[in-house]
Amino acid sequence: MNNLKTLALLTVMTLILVLGGRLLAGPSGLILGLILAVVMNIGSYWFSDKIALKMAGARPLEESEAPDIYRIVRMVATQANVSMPKVYLIEQAAPNAFATGRDPQHAAVAVTAGILQIVDARELTAVLAHEVGHVSNRDTLVMAVAASIAGAISFLAQMAQWSMWFGGGSRDEESNTGGIVGLIAGMIFLPLAATIVQLAISRSREYGADETSAALTNDPMALASALRKLDEYSKRVPLNVNPSVSPLFIVRPLLPGGFGGLFATHPPIEDRIARLEKMAGQR
Repeated sequence: MNNLKTLALLTVMTLILVLGGRLLAGPSGLILGLILAVVMNIGSYWFSDKIALKMAGARPLEESEAPDIYRIVRMVATQANVSMPKVYLIEQAAPNAFATGRDPQHAAVAVTAGILQIVDARELTAVLAHEVGHVSNRDTLVMAVAASIAGAISFLAQMAQWSMWFGGGSRDEESNTGGIVGLIAGMIFLPLAATIVQLAISRSREYGADETSAALTNDPMALASALRKLDEYSKRVPLNVNPSVSPLFIVRPLLPGGFGGLFATHPPIEDRIARLEKMAGQR
């Protein structure tokens, strides 16, 4: 049922992209939106890991640089019965992590330099188990496709903005008024609609990865403790990444300029911790 819901939401995002192109640029925009939808879906399947890692500014992390991280990732991947993901580092102080890739055989896990400074080994294991949980649950492709389509929708909105600024005036100002209103509405509401759909996809996937982490480590409170720390620091330290990939991270990053998002693409940390505490009590 969850997979059907996610498929439906991705379909909605694709329709927003195609119909948004029609709204912003007429029939030619419809074709552009359709082409973008096909390109983004195919591109996300084959290159989702590279796209997400590039947008996040991640670089490959060699095992000789961080043997402990490799040991933990290898351990939880073995427990989850998936291939060892590639490991990447984001050279930023904001503590966070994410996973990406089209399937468990082509997955990658990325951590920021900041997370290594604030969590202990037990908490880091829980965080990495959460990311490997995304891999084993095959969330990574879904979330990467959603991020890519959202990025394409934002691109359309920016094109509309450029068109309005540099397209020049019309001799028939009255007939042009409706087109300008449509452009403004599209610039505002298309990215907003894409964000809402991303919200629905990201929230359900985060809860599932939390549960997988608890099952792999048999230590739900370790992830609860890590989430508290990450939430506290992430509210103060901006993470300079493309906003389109922010839903991929384990906690919502604070984007440059203090912007944390008008809508939360992650479940409330308090709810996630409460669920983990309930799991710990059941154990």
